[in-house]
Amino acid sequence: MGELFASTQWHFTVGGMAVTVNAETVIMTWVVAAIILLLAYMAVRRLRLVPGPAQNAAEMLIEGFMNLSTASLGARAPGYFPLIIATFIFVLISNWLGMVPFLSEPTRDLNTTFGLALIGFFTAHYAAIRVKGVKRYLKSYFEPFVFMFPLNVIGEVSKVISISFRLYGNVMGGAVIVLVVSKLVHYWILPPFLSVFFSFFVGTIQAFVFAMLTLTYISLAIQD
Repeated sequence: MGELFASTQWHFTVGGMAVTVNAETVIMTWVVAAIILLLAYMAVRRLRLVPGPAQNAAEMLIEGFMNLSTASLGARAPGYFPLIIATFIFVLISNWLGMVPFLSEPTRDLNTTFGLALIGFFTAHYAAIRVKGVKRYLKSYFEPFVFMFPLNVIGEVSKVISISFRLYGNVMGGAVIVLVVSKLVHYWILPPFLSVFFSFFVGTIQAFVFAMLTLTYISLAIQD
């Protein structure tokens, strides 16, 4: 089981403070970013008036997420749609890396999922301040009663913890199951099948859920 948590660490100092970075997570994140850039380049390189299968699939994905964003955010959807679909694509490709031999999912590191959750958290509160103004935004923490302020703050912070641990737990849980079964059957055909199942099917569902939860948090934050 220790091999799931064993990784190369980079150690350096910033302003006299010691910092340790998971090298595997950083490298895998760079791989995901490179894949996204490559896909983006290929997507705009051969645009056709009559789309082919790849362009048609991309347009369906964009249209689907745009419709979901519009249903939740209305006229404000174009301002936040790029974040929602970018979050989905990043998490999706990150989860799919588990199907590639010798590669691992960046989302198997809690730092990655927590960082993604923080992006959604700060975006939601930034949107709330833009829509409501600072006064109404702060007032919402004291509703319906003044003494609810601590609970309202805890409720907002718990969203970050919940969404980050949900994604991390599902990805790491899948990795644990694959490893345990692999040990039991000595790496026969079942473990590769499980790896594809958790990385592709479960990974896709979790990417969609993470993006939708981010969208929901933004929608709730800007509600009057």
